[in-house]
Amino acid sequence: MRSLKIVALALIVFGLAACDKPKAYTALPDDMDMGDRNAKITVVEYASVGCPICAAWQKEVYPAFKAKYIDTGKVHYVFREMLVGGGSEVTVASAGFLLARCAGKDKYFAVNDAIFASHPGVFISPRETLQDIAKSVGMNEDQFNKCVLDEEQIKALNKRVESNARVHDVNATPTFEINGQKLEPGYHTLEQIDAAVAAASR
Repeated sequence: MRSLKIVALALIVFGLAACDKPKAYTALPDDMDMGDRNAKITVVEYASVGCPICAAWQKEVYPAFKAKYIDTGKVHYVFREMLVGGGSEVTVASAGFLLARCAGKDKYFAVNDAIFASHPGVFISPRETLQDIAKSVGMNEDQFNKCVLDEEQIKALNKRVESNARVHDVNATPTFEINGQKLEPGYHTLEQIDAAVAAASR
């Protein structure tokens, strides 16, 4: 489990989230999601691409979770961006999420998957690793540089992170919500997810 950290970058002014608190399991306009939006079960994951525990879950549990629930239309999966830890973890997460957004919604999850898969090497050579991922989705070096230095997008990222932390009361990653019911923050096996989905289905 990683503790929350909202990075304060140069020229960043944190936006304020809306006063009305939406249902935590309702997809918001700037959320990234997969699966059937009409599914009876919505699983929200609050995670950081710079979080080693999130990366472990992504490598070890997510493929089976996706095959069992998302690909079959049983679950609407919503991913919400967080910035956690310190130093290189926040640097990687910030640049990684900016890159994923620049790549476009159809490539967003592919970029996230690639960053998670690059752990722990991404912390040794973050720029080179992220540039390689950018190239794999059709971006050149100039596009990559403009993407990760875009002040407006940095502001938007920080606004999303601040909102996820404050409005949805999330302070560690990974945190999972199943139809609005939070699991204890941290790594969860597929069996634990199964049990939570089954409980929400009753």
